[in-house]
Amino acid sequence: MQSLHILTYNIHKGFAQFNRRVSLHDLKDRLQSVEPDVVFLQEVVGFHARLARRHDDWPTAPQYEFLADAVWKDFAYGRNAVVDDAHHGNAILSKFPIMRWDNEDVSMHRLERRGMLHCEIELPGWNQRLHTINVHLGLLRIWRERQLEVLASRIERLVPHDAPLIIAGDFNDWTRRASEYLMRALDVSEVFETYGRGPARSFPAVLPVLHLDRIYVRGFRVKLAHVHRGLRWARFSDHAALSALLIRNHGDVKSRAGTAAPRSKPVA
Repeated sequence: MQSLHILTYNIHKGFAQFNRRVSLHDLKDRLQSVEPDVVFLQEVVGFHARLARRHDDWPTAPQYEFLADAVWKDFAYGRNAVVDDAHHGNAILSKFPIMRWDNEDVSMHRLERRGMLHCEIELPGWNQRLHTINVHLGLLRIWRERQLEVLASRIERLVPHDAPLIIAGDFNDWTRRASEYLMRALDVSEVFETYGRGPARSFPAVLPVLHLDRIYVRGFRVKLAHVHRGLRWARFSDHAALSALLIRNHGDVKSRAGTAAPRSKPVA
């Protein structure tokens, strides 16, 4: 196995654009039709008592578990924003074993809680674990700059330079500042810029004009990159989803399959 299909998506807490209806059931069907191996999700609700009482079609399971279903057998959830009767954050769903995970608090203000969900995934035939980091950065530029520094520091400490790496999520950055910093600090490339189309426009979903969502990689070639946008996708969220087919660089796979692991539990 040398290819990997990934998708990143800000799911808007499971609501369609303008918060008019719960979109989770249709969203699950659409994600399964795209068939990514690893899914990066932002604004995922782990629990919300008030919304569960208000909406008859609200899932009884946490959103990340409901969406994972039987397709993505491992998952991790980083709980970031917490109030008395609700919490939400980032999630990673994987068809392959998640061997380790951690959710690092990168909040810059008590009113805007943010985290970075870091998972190590073991894929069959790969000689090193895949490092995946799911981010949702702050709304203010000064906060994003500090969060990018924390991200770079974490990767320098914990991710070997020759290990496969994917950083994906909602960067809330409509300029190229994040790309310029990460390319310089971490030797990563942005999938859509590498693919030759320039940064992907992902917000708002109906007719995207802002490049808020990104996928950065190290140790991969980009075979395909696609923005899932338009009226059909706007029924699920106010963001467009981004997907990419990545090819592992030659010489970085081994001949025998990796070991299995039990189903993951949510990160606290």
